[in-house]
Amino acid sequence: MKKIILAAIAVMVFGFANAQKARFGVKGGLNIATIGGANDANSLVGFQLGGFAEINVWKKLFIQPELVYSAQGAKFDGYFGDRDYTVNLNYINIPVLAKYYITKEFTVEAGPQLGFLVASKNIEDEKSVDVAFNLGAGYNFTDNFSVGIRYTIGLSSVYDYDDYYDGYYYNDRYTNNVLALTAAYKF
Repeated sequence: MKKIILAAIAVMVFGFANAQKARFGVKGGLNIATIGGANDANSLVGFQLGGFAEINVWKKLFIQPELVYSAQGAKFDGYFGDRDYTVNLNYINIPVLAKYYITKEFTVEAGPQLGFLVASKNIEDEKSVDVAFNLGAGYNFTDNFSVGIRYTIGLSSVYDYDDYYDGYYYNDRYTNNVLALTAAYKF
């Protein structure tokens, strides 16, 4: 996993060095996460923190690769006298977004994301790689400071097992779904 992360960082650094118009920044914010497909999953509040580059490719169109630490998961209700419990999943996410400036202030963005699980709690047989798709929008208060909202739709299952596991049949995929509210500063 370390080799994959280092390779992704090397590719991004090479791309940034060759970009004509690139700006770098930091971002952080609040995650409201859940695990889709699980009927008893409730939202879990987490955070994200990372960096990004904004690379102009054509007029108002930019590519925005990011490297973000993200706390995700869900809360679950206990049944038959069991305690409620929380599933914590912490990822290093690498989204690559197409970002379009509708106006100088308003932007929309979309793109794929690859996530690498770095820590988990209260979950067994979790997958170490997560695939998702992002949709979002942003508002630029200044040339440097902006806020954004993004919804991440999980495309791959959180759990690493087939339809039959531990005496039960699972027909649904359990996916990471995250609503993120962030603030960003570009240098």
